[in-house]
Amino acid sequence: MHELSIALSLIDVATEESDRRGGAAVLAVHLRLGPLAGVVREALLSAFQLAREDTHLAETELVIEDVPLLAFCPICQQERTIASVQELCCPVCDTPCGDVLQGRELEILALEIVEAETDDRTVASNQDCQKLQSDIFLEP
Repeated sequence: MHELSIALSLIDVATEESDRRGGAAVLAVHLRLGPLAGVVREALLSAFQLAREDTHLAETELVIEDVPLLAFCPICQQERTIASVQELCCPVCDTPCGDVLQGRELEILALEIVEAETDDRTVASNQDCQKLQSDIFLEP
């Protein structure tokens, strides 16, 4: 179950950002997840709950944004939302669409953080997390 190793990596990213901010509380980790990422959403949520136990992130939530599968149809010459990963076909003309434009995402979008000294809620954006993320996840 590689979802557990991914969850542990998410905990590492959040912990490192919390430590960098002087022990700030991480309220939530926001993640974008595409259907071709090879990750089962429910298994990742369950693994995250397990991974956060007995850490200072025990109350941190994992918020997953599902990214739709998008491909380019060579016949229609349009970007199309694909209904099924098993059939990568245009929903309009039923032509196979091999050019996947979106749907492989597995990326940290943001961390919701409460700064330790000020009790102010901030959001560490994707750009803030990119270096941490690239150390843990392989770039496509």
